[in-house]
Amino acid sequence: MTGAPRPGGPGRRRVLSALPAALLAAGCAGPHQGTGRPGDPVVLTLLSHYASGELKAALQRPVDEWNATHDRVKVRTKAVEFNDLLTTFMVRQAAGQGADILQPYCLWNGQLVRAGVLRPAPRTDAAEITRGYGGAAVGSASVDGEVYGYPTEAQTYALYYNKRLLREAGVAGPPGTWGELEDTAYRTTRRDRFGNTLVQGFGLSTYDDSTTVGQTLALLSAAGGTFVAGDGRSTAIDSPAGRAVLGLEHRLVRRGASEPGINVYKAFQSGQVAMVISAGWWTGSLKSQMGDAYRDVGVAPVPVPRRGDRRATLATGFMLGVNASSRYPREAWEFLRWLNTEKVSGGAGGSATRMSALQVSVGSLTGRADDMRALLGAGADPNLRPFLQALEYAVPEPNVPGAQQAKSLLRKNVEALWTGQQSVEESLRTIRRQVDQEVSRSW
Repeated sequence: MTGAPRPGGPGRRRVLSALPAALLAAGCAGPHQGTGRPGDPVVLTLLSHYASGELKAALQRPVDEWNATHDRVKVRTKAVEFNDLLTTFMVRQAAGQGADILQPYCLWNGQLVRAGVLRPAPRTDAAEITRGYGGAAVGSASVDGEVYGYPTEAQTYALYYNKRLLREAGVAGPPGTWGELEDTAYRTTRRDRFGNTLVQGFGLSTYDDSTTVGQTLALLSAAGGTFVAGDGRSTAIDSPAGRAVLGLEHRLVRRGASEPGINVYKAFQSGQVAMVISAGWWTGSLKSQMGDAYRDVGVAPVPVPRRGDRRATLATGFMLGVNASSRYPREAWEFLRWLNTEKVSGGAGGSATRMSALQVSVGSLTGRADDMRALLGAGADPNLRPFLQALEYAVPEPNVPGAQQAKSLLRKNVEALWTGQQSVEESLRTIRRQVDQEVSRSW
């Protein structure tokens, strides 16, 4: 996968009048759909963010296979860049031109359900999803306990570390607790004689949502805390767990082990960051971009506050669902079952679903642990194993109707803390006030 922002990049919300004319034109252009009569097959449109490169090619392969073996129903893919995806969903829906099959970032599911965009999964599909996927993936694809689609790309967060930098600082291995994390961060931080930072011990970064909010929520989960309360109407970060997380990050910045202004994606692969928490998609990028230096990269579970604490981390992801306004929901679910449940020959002599094979081919995972074990096999990159294991204990990102804006507010206040504009207490109070107002309002 590329180093571009993945799940966590903000989906921009706009009213129709504020959209660029080109995007409006693309969103309102109605796809041709057949009648289903002999000689005129049903044509389903699938809208995703797999717009270019290996992602586009990987999705097209099973679609071409389906089209070659099915005469009555055909599938046509359409794609936009991730940053335009949520806007495009809403624009097309408002114009009555929504695609039949959608691949949303699961953070948006609450908003899309409230807007009448997503159709609940049929009972048999919901049962298959609940049975076949890990709890975090099922939770991400559900709203208020109802399943809305098949989880596709599943991302869990873990600790990346540079073995060489830890070894040079006299650290035997990756930290398991927050105390060890701090100690390792301070010991691996290096400066030149003028005080300029050569190596950051821990990579807090304001580069994108994944490196700001993703790290913070992964640590919050590890501390037993949550961002949004169970009822979805208020934030829960103003808590002992939230205070501990922001306090940890504040100390790392104040004591010089973290410099939030850097692009951690570039700094880590060039050996200028000793540790960083990020999602599993990054493994493939690091492997392809670092060459021989990739041997210095290790991955470990997100440290917990105290030894013996129960492990937890953040899970994000995407899913494939059916548009509530599709004229052909039965055919759309038929295609999704074929793509996400039918087993085909996989790696290591096993079998897996087409979607799992697709994700592994681009360096990602799905929430089907049995598929992942079959595809990865004994000879797989060991750095993928912590992400696979985390599927068992990861906590899904909250997807209440105001989740995207709540996430943006959290990012803004965390960055204000890191840059010295707010204290820990000020940040917690501001997050609580702003996020409560957002998630409690009527959508």
